[in-house]
Amino acid sequence: MSDEGALLRVRQSRSAVAGLGLIAALVVFAIAFPWVSTHDPWTSDFARGVAPSGGPVGPGRDFLLGADRIFRDELVRLAYGARISLFVALSATLLSSVVGAAVGIASGYFGGKTDFVLMRVVDVGLAFPFLLLVMAIGAALGRTTPWTIMVVLGLTGWLGSARVVRAKTLQVRGADFVVASRALGQTTPRILLGHILPNVAGPIIVLATLSVAQMIVAESVLSYLGAGIAPPTPTWGHMLLEGQDYVAVAPWTLLAPAAAILGSVVAFNLVGEGLRDALDPRTPDGG
Repeated sequence: MSDEGALLRVRQSRSAVAGLGLIAALVVFAIAFPWVSTHDPWTSDFARGVAPSGGPVGPGRDFLLGADRIFRDELVRLAYGARISLFVALSATLLSSVVGAAVGIASGYFGGKTDFVLMRVVDVGLAFPFLLLVMAIGAALGRTTPWTIMVVLGLTGWLGSARVVRAKTLQVRGADFVVASRALGQTTPRILLGHILPNVAGPIIVLATLSVAQMIVAESVLSYLGAGIAPPTPTWGHMLLEGQDYVAVAPWTLLAPAAAILGSVVAFNLVGEGLRDALDPRTPDGG
């Protein structure tokens, strides 16, 4: 399929367009809102953040989405949490996609002992539940930062994509144009970069898009369980943890981060679904 045809199918996919719109809105919110707000995500406003009942105030003029349990602006914290989640998810996905693509292509193209060793490594990694593996590594690192979480997620999230890329590489390496390139004496790096990689790029892109949603959930779960980024840095997972004890009197403290996580995951999954339909000519048009 031509690049123009794939792009047209993406533009015609209602799911992809809707997902891209949600992602664009999330990015604008994460970048722009903290700049226009008069609050910051760390300072407690005891003058305006306390309701007459003694609990945090709800949504209103001073706090558009209410305040949290220690009277910090919930909407500003949500925006900063979006920054953290997007940075970690996108960076970890980039790292895991590069590693997964390299391992999958090497395993599928070279075969033999290389394939055996690399796939056994993948098998061992897949034997451990993903979140438990990430939590164990995160706990071993002690105090974590967005960078350490990104590296941990990136270096543990490539296993599934490596298998998919390997399967696609096994199909491509026997194609006539690859056989002809070897017969003409082209070097292995040139074949891998010029022929194999472009023909396995479609699955890599789709898996990467879906992986962003997985990374957002993983980062949120780690923060919720106390193995992620340490407070007072605002993260969606830690906001969930703080809000669950106040859901009866301040439900916005739980519903806001939950809606943010759900919306972002749905957005990236919609884009991934649209890309899958666009890049696979055997599937019908998205939408």
